[in-house]
Amino acid sequence: MTTAMGAALRRIQLGNALSAFGNGFTVPFTFVYVAQVRGLGAGTAGAVLAVFAVAALLVLPFTGRMIDRRGPVPVTVAGSVLAAAGSLGLGLSGSEPVVMAAAGALGAGIAVVQPALATMIVWCSTTATRSRAFATQFFLNNLGLGLGGLLGGLIVDTSHPASFLRLFATEAAMFLVLGAVVATVRLPGAPHLEKAVRTECEEPAPAGGWRLLARDRAMVTMSALGFVMFFACYGQFESGLSAFAVQVTRISPATLGAALAANTAMIVLAQFAVLRLVEHRRRTRVIALVGVVWTVAWLVAAVSGLVHGRHAAAVAAIISTYALFGLGEAMLAPTVSPLVADLAPARLVGQYNSAFALVKQLALALGPVVGGVLVGAGAYTAYIAMLVVCSLGISAMALRVARHITAAQDSPLHARVVARSTARSRAADRTPA
Repeated sequence: MTTAMGAALRRIQLGNALSAFGNGFTVPFTFVYVAQVRGLGAGTAGAVLAVFAVAALLVLPFTGRMIDRRGPVPVTVAGSVLAAAGSLGLGLSGSEPVVMAAAGALGAGIAVVQPALATMIVWCSTTATRSRAFATQFFLNNLGLGLGGLLGGLIVDTSHPASFLRLFATEAAMFLVLGAVVATVRLPGAPHLEKAVRTECEEPAPAGGWRLLARDRAMVTMSALGFVMFFACYGQFESGLSAFAVQVTRISPATLGAALAANTAMIVLAQFAVLRLVEHRRRTRVIALVGVVWTVAWLVAAVSGLVHGRHAAAVAAIISTYALFGLGEAMLAPTVSPLVADLAPARLVGQYNSAFALVKQLALALGPVVGGVLVGAGAYTAYIAMLVVCSLGISAMALRVARHITAAQDSPLHARVVARSTARSRAADRTPA
């Protein structure tokens, strides 16, 4: 990595951390704000959360092409401005149509920013540094969200609507800061992807990117794996798992907050320790291990429901469940996004990142619906069984992905060490005695 690439990457990470910090001010309080403070009811509040997902699904199919054609910097700046307008609109709006429009702008803006930032990180890293770069991004995201949520909780007051305006104004300001910081970044002239990790189906131009992606068996399998991952974990946090913890394990909402804090704490504390353990190992095997960890997490959740009469044991079990999910997330950060980047042909990095983000949004949209229906119907055994099967499926699908990728894509650092060792051996063989 050059000095210029390192400087650009630091600016990108700073802007990303600040935007996550601003986002943390509003994420825990949006439902309460719309339903109670604005008096629009729980139905409208739920619709607002759905609009976030729908807006993302509408813009993501076009985002990758714009990133590859125009570059990630202008796309990130445009997305940041759109997200800032949506956030400020939510803080100022009082009617249902305006709230919906503002939520759509916020959801679309965030959806555009995410793959554009990921593409910038790819451009400013190498296969040797990419895992650490994405792990740092994930760490800063969670740290920023946690700190923002903590400070937002100190500011918010449901009896004073103006306090919510301060939250949304802070979020809007942080998105504008992200746009300003990114606008000053000077990226390398072309994506920095080594030939060793490019796919064999690379074409000279991004035209027909979706067709090219659909023919890439490794990326198709990786997308299916991503859907199951996000469905089985992230898609359950705010719906099925929370409802299970309150209704079956019978913990209080305050204890649920402690469980969520344990999830964030595990990520923040374990991220770089986990990185040192996994960055020299095959990415697909690490992802397969995540499936095992999450299987254990769901089984521990089931135990928490069985021992709800023993309050201390039930609380410990549900907090352990959230912590185990955090451990799995920390293992995914340095493996999944770098692998998607290394699968991409050099001129289609934005397309591949956007496609994977689209898969993520689909899973996040369907996960709460399926989980909510099963838990709402009282089918708790079926709910846990479904997610245990999904978690085991993650392990199986990760090993299947390994069949379609090269050794350099699966373990770049190991491949570089082997290549250097081979080069030294050949040089020694050519040296006269």
